[in-house]
Amino acid sequence: MRLRALLENHTLGLRLLGGEAELDRAVRGVMTTDLRDPSRYLSGGELVLTGLVWHREPADSERFVRILARAGVAALAAGEAERGPIPADLVAACARHRLPLFLVDEKVAFATITEHVVRRVSAERAGDLAAVVDRHRRLMTGGSAEGGPEVLLDLLGSDLDLRGWVLSPTGRLIAGGPSELPEATRAVLAGEHLARASGGRPGPYRLPLAERTYSLFPVHDVRLAETRESALADWLLVVEADATEWPAERLDLLRGITQLIAAGRDRRDAARAVRRQLAAEILELLQGRASPAELAARLRVTAPVLLPGSDQGSPHWQVVVARVEWQAAEGSEAGGSSPQPTGGLSQALLEEILIDPRTTSGAPVAVAHTDTEAVAFVPLPETGGTEERPAIRSDSLARTVGGPLARGLASDGRLSIGVSAAVHSSEGIRGALEEARHARRVAAARAGRVCVAGHEELASHVLLLPFVPDDVRRAFTARLLDPLREYDRRHRAELVSTLEAFLECDGSWTRCSSRLHLHVNTLRYRVGRIEQLTGRDLSRLEDKLDFFLALRMS
Repeated sequence: MRLRALLENHTLGLRLLGGEAELDRAVRGVMTTDLRDPSRYLSGGELVLTGLVWHREPADSERFVRILARAGVAALAAGEAERGPIPADLVAACARHRLPLFLVDEKVAFATITEHVVRRVSAERAGDLAAVVDRHRRLMTGGSAEGGPEVLLDLLGSDLDLRGWVLSPTGRLIAGGPSELPEATRAVLAGEHLARASGGRPGPYRLPLAERTYSLFPVHDVRLAETRESALADWLLVVEADATEWPAERLDLLRGITQLIAAGRDRRDAARAVRRQLAAEILELLQGRASPAELAARLRVTAPVLLPGSDQGSPHWQVVVARVEWQAAEGSEAGGSSPQPTGGLSQALLEEILIDPRTTSGAPVAVAHTDTEAVAFVPLPETGGTEERPAIRSDSLARTVGGPLARGLASDGRLSIGVSAAVHSSEGIRGALEEARHARRVAAARAGRVCVAGHEELASHVLLLPFVPDDVRRAFTARLLDPLREYDRRHRAELVSTLEAFLECDGSWTRCSSRLHLHVNTLRYRVGRIEQLTGRDLSRLEDKLDFFLALRMS
């Protein structure tokens, strides 16, 4: 916007007192001040509004105008309501420093001028950004590798003064400054996004959090049909602003940016096509009962693709299996889990979980999928190498993905994941696949929307639990634990947590009382109450085992 446009707008009540030759200067902002030295708040291009409170003697005008001229402001507009007529020394000082000077009609509030300038400047800057975004879109359409979400976030910051971040469905940072958006905040934002998107609500979503307001724009995964279920795999663009107050033009601009981010994601996914194809071939050989020699040959081809530059020979392998299941609607004739294929969604989620979202094609993970599940083959360089990658642990995996995804699955979905042990040979990888699948079934038998189980759990009684019918499991746990839960609810006695701690301490009164910070007599009273309510004896091994299994199945 030019100064001339302000003068031509008669509703602003501006009259030019000097500087007609400078009316083509661009206005990039507005500031109201009566400070004697406002330089620290000036960045150049502003229209400065003042009530002349700073003016006490003629020398003040020269000093004030010199500060504005050095800061590169566009013009000065002064009102007469506070100090009376504009001093002649101010007019002269503005003429010496070639600073345009306006008189503001006393009937026009500074706020009116400020609002007009801000609206015009914001619209023009948004138009400039839209042009840049359009150029970026053409570059990407033409196959250019330039750009990416970081470039788009820089554009938001420099042209619209918006801080932004791009997050994965689990809340991991894809682009943006991590120090400005802590991990806990990212998890809450991702969870809120998934909860609203899976509920069918269109974005953007407004979320006040920790005295700040964020707006969440879904970035749809173009590989998946746009459905309620596929919202689980969407990235999200987070901006620190309240989008509910934005005009339609700005909302359209942000949606255009999400489309560019989605296109960039699609290009990144295309770079992983070779890995997916290798994983699909390995899975086909495993399910087709191929010979060990065929498997070994395929693994030898796959290893250097997933671990380029590695000179450590054949890696160890882990297998991770994931499955998304949707429960049939209540009253449905089908009942149970719905039969629609979820393998593609499971693959997208497993890649987001296992692969660092800031990488493109170099992540050492290959994921394939069937109609119902996704299977990841993860190479682990042998110990001692420079590129050593730790084995995937089921407990850490559960902590990483549980929160946000559970929000998105809360209505009627479940995600279960199984993790195998590391194996070295081609014969071992077949067993690793079966081990991961069985661990996933163990996870699926647990309560909760997102459950993970590892190979270490398959060497115990847990191996048997998934095969116990649901009605038997419910009856068994209810008979043993419901009396304790009801007593806890009425008396806040913490009998269930006391029982769990007592069993974990192998029935040691001393260790258990120390762990619970209770006097041993208090512990004996609680255990006695447990035995009285259930008719069991916690000194007997059989009863201890029954309680232990009931707690694990609950």
